[in-house]
Amino acid sequence: MENLEGYERYLAEEKKASPNTLSSYGRDVNQFLRWLEGEGLTEVQAAQSDVEAYTRLLSAKGKSAATVTRSLASLKSFYTYLQRTGRVEVNPAKGIAPAKVERKLPQILTSKEVELFLEQPDASDDKGCRDRAMLELLYATGIRVSELIGLDLEHLNLSAGFIRCPGRGKERIIPLYPAAVRALSDYVCQVRPRMLEEPGEQALFVNMSGERMSRQGFWKLIKHYQEKAGIHKEITPHTLRHSFAAHLLENGADLRSIQEMLGHADISSTQIYAQLVNNKLKTVYNKAHPRA
Repeated sequence: MENLEGYERYLAEEKKASPNTLSSYGRDVNQFLRWLEGEGLTEVQAAQSDVEAYTRLLSAKGKSAATVTRSLASLKSFYTYLQRTGRVEVNPAKGIAPAKVERKLPQILTSKEVELFLEQPDASDDKGCRDRAMLELLYATGIRVSELIGLDLEHLNLSAGFIRCPGRGKERIIPLYPAAVRALSDYVCQVRPRMLEEPGEQALFVNMSGERMSRQGFWKLIKHYQEKAGIHKEITPHTLRHSFAAHLLENGADLRSIQEMLGHADISSTQIYAQLVNNKLKTVYNKAHPRA
């Protein structure tokens, strides 16, 4: 597993990969190495036919096209690292066509569902005040959950009404609407100091033990308020990110501005929201037009 450990350091230190990428790529490569071991091979002995056999096996086990495609991308990246370090001469994963991935339109909440969802935390107690601030910030900015829990107090500028989000690659400046500023102000000024375990804690959002909020803790929070609101759609942190983008687009924002706020490297990732909004308009038209 020495090559895997070196690869993970390469991803973290040279490629500046996100924690999610480190976790998923490392897991994909580890699973492939274990499969190779069962075949009596090492990573440096693997040929293109072995990688093809492995991806076919994943499909036969019922893995989705997206999962197989990501696994292949992980292996290409791993062998690129091995080439750079002189451990292999050719990349056996190169040239293998990924499985076709059916791109599903993201599910979003309606504006009324968002309002109902954001109303659920009881801001009269410390936990509810913090939860209200977190949910308002997530919908106000469309940032990823990893970016949300990674925010420090210094990234928040309440007087100017924006956050600085370090994100992937470069920092983004994202404005906040007034209700989000009020919720954050109540939490930061009144509640957060009482929740801290250590006065020097930099995390903007902390759990009830006074430490930085975890992804798992925030997921539980989302599920709790979904049930409390009685919303039957599946709500994840990404649902609010998708809803943020779609609602901005519906109300006249341009794709480039939304791309900048979401932190998409490629405009094609943002264009899916235009398709979603167009589909919604078509549905409204077909229901409302007298000759439709």
